Amino acid sequence: MVFPRRGVREAASTGPALLRGAARHSAGRTAAVLVCSAASAGAALAAPAVVGRTLDLLLSRSPGAGYGADAWLVLCAAVVTAEVLLDALVALIGGVTSARSTAWLRMRALTGLLASSPGSGGQLAPGDVATRLSANATEAGTAPVSAAALAASLLAPAGALVALFLIDGWTALAFLTGLPLLVLVVRAFARGSSDSVARYQRVQSDIASRLVEALGGARTIAAAGTADRERDRVLAPLPELGVQGRRMWRVHGRAVARSGVLMPLLTTGVLAVGGVRLASGAISVGELLAVSRYAALAAGVGAGAGLLGALIRSGAAARRTAELVALPALAHGTGSLPAGGAGTLTLRGVRIVRDGRRLLHDVDLELPGGVTAAVVGRSGAGKSTLAAVAGRLTDPDAGHVLLDGVRLETLGRTELRREVGYAFERPVLFGDTIGEALAWGAERAPADRTRAAAGAAGADTFVRLLPQGYDTPRTGAPLSGGELQRLGLARAFAHAGRLLILDDATSSLDTVTERQVERALARDVRASTKLIIAHRLSSAVRADVVVWLEEGRVRAVAPHAELWRSPEYRAVFAPEGPT
Repeated sequence: MVFPRRGVREAASTGPALLRGAARHSAGRTAAVLVCSAASAGAALAAPAVVGRTLDLLLSRSPGAGYGADAWLVLCAAVVTAEVLLDALVALIGGVTSARSTAWLRMRALTGLLASSPGSGGQLAPGDVATRLSANATEAGTAPVSAAALAASLLAPAGALVALFLIDGWTALAFLTGLPLLVLVVRAFARGSSDSVARYQRVQSDIASRLVEALGGARTIAAAGTADRERDRVLAPLPELGVQGRRMWRVHGRAVARSGVLMPLLTTGVLAVGGVRLASGAISVGELLAVSRYAALAAGVGAGAGLLGALIRSGAAARRTAELVALPALAHGTGSLPAGGAGTLTLRGVRIVRDGRRLLHDVDLELPGGVTAAVVGRSGAGKSTLAAVAGRLTDPDAGHVLLDGVRLETLGRTELRREVGYAFERPVLFGDTIGEALAWGAERAPADRTRAAAGAAGADTFVRLLPQGYDTPRTGAPLSGGELQRLGLARAFAHAGRLLILDDATSSLDTVTERQVERALARDVRASTKLIIAHRLSSAVRADVVVWLEEGRVRAVAPHAELWRSPEYRAVFAPEGPT
């Protein structure tokens, strides 16, 4: 058996680890951004010295100075042009790198979501998932470029400070007196931003989840006349979003205001010291010009607050995206089923616990190959949970499920999904056309099999009446709930293997169509074991055996006629409340 290494998966689930993975994925382009940003910083550092030297040569009256000044003027133009071109290159490469990182993050998150069990991924609201895969992944994808730009942005202030020392140590000391205050401003900004950004993103996700719920229930809302009430419910988190947004911008505004006051004061102080040094003859006019520019560059360490803020937002977004990657996955082995197996289903001591509540209590069950078993019980008895664990849509917390004597977790993914088929109460169709939707599965079913399956499910008649029959675009075919269920059944019939599980898959069918489907199950569908989650008495009557569940336990396994003698069994099918 081959299982994923748990430690590796858990390590990759953290936000910082996910960002490091994105940076490695775009390592070449991120390095190019860093190199170009560093080169641009180098050009910015060279410019004051070159301009200052050019100014000194132009002001000099010594013979031959004009020729030297011409060369330095050309050098000035070259340095300025290089800085502009490098900045443009950083913008271009940075955009491509962010796009590639975002795509990688989305693929990782989507893979983690789809690889998880439906019980794990299904706990997240659709709107929340959409926000994580769209806005959060996009913001997290800018992290490699922001980190590279932030690292490069520190080169200019550091180099400028060194240049101040080289030109005149007193000007450098004047700048250093205010540097601790600048560091405190940046530190306060980083601390205040992290929490407000995380809260803002959570509220965004809450609004998106409410909106998706409202869109999914649009007909119900319209029928109930509660559009205004639902609008208020969707927008209820807006005040909290406003609070967090204002808090986020207050932190940013304070940092900008403080650095906006502090940086000019630092620059003015350096210029004042430089003026005194010029008057004493310690530095030249060109060097004073260079000092003023280097002081502005050194004070630019505060301008890195914007990049730091972007990096903080990326980190918060990455933590939300990483929660999709960290969803517990269903590990698959490499085993296979014995050839010619009849589809014997065995559950041994199966226990399912969710949120501290036992949904299945140590279930022991064996269904011989080829039988049709109806699972009955009152609402909440654990019928759908049994259906999920029987076909390994989820793993039991204790015990094992076996098919033809082989534990399901040891089977390869393709082998498992080829031999275990499902039909659900609300099926979702995939594929461009109706025919492709029926053929969709672990292995593509041939056209003749899908059409035979559609006939068995009672779907062939209405599909042929569609404008293009089986070639009708799926999105252009208006389907009722019963027609959609019949197509879901047809897809399951076309891929029927050793075990076929119908989880309330006939609830929208009329009595005549349901009877037709039951006859097809007995005669036309491959002779596999069939596990039917039943709510109607007729399904239990026609099954070979009935599995009676009560509060997560198997109360009895016997033919319907035998169980019907029990008043408590009959009460399962009786309408609740007084009659």
